Amino acid sequence: MFNNLKLSSIKIMLVGGLIIFGLIFTLGIVNLITSSKILKNQSMISEFVIQKFPQQIPNNNQWIINTAQAKRLVTQGATILDARSCKIFNTRSLSNATCINWQEFSRSQLPFKGKLLTNDKVLTEKLQAIGIFNDKPVIVFGDTINGWGEDGRIVWMLRILGHQKSFLVDGGFTALVKAGFPTANFVNKSSTIRGDFIVNRNNIWLISQNELKANLDNNNLIIIDTRELQEYSGKTPYGEARGGHILGAIHIYFKDWLDKNGMLLSQEKILEILAKKGITQGQTIITYCTGGVRSAWSSAVLVDLGFQVKNYSGSMWEWSASNADIYPLDKFNY
Repeated sequence: MFNNLKLSSIKIMLVGGLIIFGLIFTLGIVNLITSSKILKNQSMISEFVIQKFPQQIPNNNQWIINTAQAKRLVTQGATILDARSCKIFNTRSLSNATCINWQEFSRSQLPFKGKLLTNDKVLTEKLQAIGIFNDKPVIVFGDTINGWGEDGRIVWMLRILGHQKSFLVDGGFTALVKAGFPTANFVNKSSTIRGDFIVNRNNIWLISQNELKANLDNNNLIIIDTRELQEYSGKTPYGEARGGHILGAIHIYFKDWLDKNGMLLSQEKILEILAKKGITQGQTIITYCTGGVRSAWSSAVLVDLGFQVKNYSGSMWEWSASNADIYPLDKFNY
């Protein structure tokens, strides 16, 4: 009987040991899975937006927000704008987002397609129709991998027109979906609550063709060409009348500031890129591209970094169509 009890005790100890080992193993697997998920989510955390207070409400000098700040603004009744080509190429969007196109607010004919409409009443009507309010923030997102910086163009436009609580989201649509924002099939909204925003222009972030021409010899002025290198060098893939770049322009392709996931590089890395090009704080920066879209996005990044920036929205469409003797272009062969 004693031997039987001894064997039973051994069996109990073995079973208990196996149970404990199983629990430890299970907890280890759960922890590994959890860690993997965290690392996966961290790949979409904004390095550009300061993370010390990730959910704080952005101030008017901040143009770029992370997904946590976007969530906070949504609770305040923010208007959400999808700046992708959602009516044509993207069947899904964020729930309650309104699909817009930057061309709706710009002139329709070359060479002025990059320039905003001049009639403020028309612009006011268009913006009220998509639910823009004076006292409510606006969140704009785009496709940071395949897009052209349309979200930056919309935010730049809204700031120019007087809405100082408009922001673009770092990482765009993909980052917002990963952060848990609900999505829905895109539908044309006919019941959008009409906004009360009234255009009150502030041209601090805008420069005209003649203003740029008059300041080409200004040593404190830095001109950044945000197009691809082939465009900077003379290719004309988008209907430009002439090829090349504005005299003295420095080439920085706008996507050079993004990582492979479409997230902005850290502020330190972008400042390092700028410093290597001889660009530092205290200089006035002019950005341009083909029609003021990529350059508007670049302007948003630079303003958020604290630079004095003006977007030349007429860009190459306008400049290249003008008198070559007065508005010359340079070419760089690579």
